Amino acid sequence: MDWIRLTKSGKDLTGLKGRLIEVTEEELAKHNKTDDCWICIRGLVYNVTPYMEYHPGGEGELMKAAGADGTDLFDQVHRWVNYESMLKECLVGRMALKPIALPKESTSALSEEKKCLNGMLPESKIVGTSKSFAPSYDWFQTDCSVTVVVYTKQKGMNSEMVILDYEDSRLRGEIIIRDYSYLLNIELSNAVQEDIAVHVAEKVGKVEIVLKKKDNIPWKKLGQPLESHNSFIKRTDQGLYYRKCKLISKTEVTHDTRLFCLLLPQSTHFQVPVGQHVYLKQIVTGKEVVKPYTPVSCSLQTHFKEPSCHDGACLFLMIKIYPSGLFSSELDRLQIGDYIYVSNPEGSFQKCQVQTLEDLFLLAAGTGFTPMIKLLNYVLTNVNSLWTVKLMFFNKTEDDILWRDQLEQLILQDKRFEAQFILSEPSKEWNGKRGKISSSLLSEFFKRSKQDSKVLICICGPAPFTEQGERFLKDLGYCKEEIHSFTA
Repeated sequence: MDWIRLTKSGKDLTGLKGRLIEVTEEELAKHNKTDDCWICIRGLVYNVTPYMEYHPGGEGELMKAAGADGTDLFDQVHRWVNYESMLKECLVGRMALKPIALPKESTSALSEEKKCLNGMLPESKIVGTSKSFAPSYDWFQTDCSVTVVVYTKQKGMNSEMVILDYEDSRLRGEIIIRDYSYLLNIELSNAVQEDIAVHVAEKVGKVEIVLKKKDNIPWKKLGQPLESHNSFIKRTDQGLYYRKCKLISKTEVTHDTRLFCLLLPQSTHFQVPVGQHVYLKQIVTGKEVVKPYTPVSCSLQTHFKEPSCHDGACLFLMIKIYPSGLFSSELDRLQIGDYIYVSNPEGSFQKCQVQTLEDLFLLAAGTGFTPMIKLLNYVLTNVNSLWTVKLMFFNKTEDDILWRDQLEQLILQDKRFEAQFILSEPSKEWNGKRGKISSSLLSEFFKRSKQDSKVLICICGPAPFTEQGERFLKDLGYCKEEIHSFTA
């Protein structure tokens, strides 16, 4: 709050008297001292000198990126923080782009692209990868529709890799290809209807985005390119994008945990892959606050189908409400029909990690169970090589165990699945395991189905729990490749 007051005081925090400048690498490198510190984040340069004494991590952390590009360091520590809002009064300007020599014959073509997007376009703006790997796109139209075709050049594409939003004539499409993101960002030249269709040809890697015209007239051009349009860059460099979702139900799971159901906009195509999370964003006491959560299935029953919302797709989130928590208590106050902002999915977990597994061990504490829910549903339904799935679930009391009835029902339904509940503050009547995470508890329960079985152990919980779990498992002889920690 002290920092917010300073930013609203009218003081010149950049030292440039309101001017924005273009900053070269050489100029940036000069400002590398505690009393004169500039940092670049995603192409924008900030004078963080006045922020030094307010930074929760201290001066030392900021100085690691002094006079340099701090994007990677920022993402490692707190990617979800809205630095643009927090540091907007410290904005010096943009990094100067290095000149690229274009062949003479392509200069006019590039100019034409800027004027109007029509027909097959030049190759995407590539950062950090080869041209042969980069996607391209084309478009065509009929009397009543416009189809945008993306050629990803990748086999095995699926609909989870396509994220699409249409709002206020702006079409934003993000295609996920390994660790990269291909972005379409276009101001369409004419209006389209909200029910946009996405078709993916998995074997050839072609993505078709079908737009229905509002007026059945010929389009002279697709539209005007917006920021970062036709770019192909690392996902971590793309930045978070949010859309507004409506709360349509809120159900009690335990005394302090709720299952929220959010309705995505009708013009959004969006699926969260197994093991990945989203960020929720709210305005709390006049300031943007962001928190990561892992979407869940609405049931643990493997035969259960997600309920379809007649207006669009739903997102389920299981969230623990902390009475003194700034974010969760605000979430709990939301009424049915209220809106909240939801980001694109993120996370390093890939389905290929479990496709040929024989043993899957899950280690969870409290709401650290949430990434395990979709994973359980997926492996028990789709992984034929699986012999055993074991869940070791730590909580304080019996009342804290999420979906205990469903877990016990799943044990009866599927002989491959076992679960063990361990309580740190049990009642006198509790007959199960007691205590906290330890090497002896892990070695007793997590036993391979055979000596050389292919195993993966997934961990999620508070940071100390996850760190202890990793250490105990390594002491028990599990290698780094056999352990995956869900962190955000």
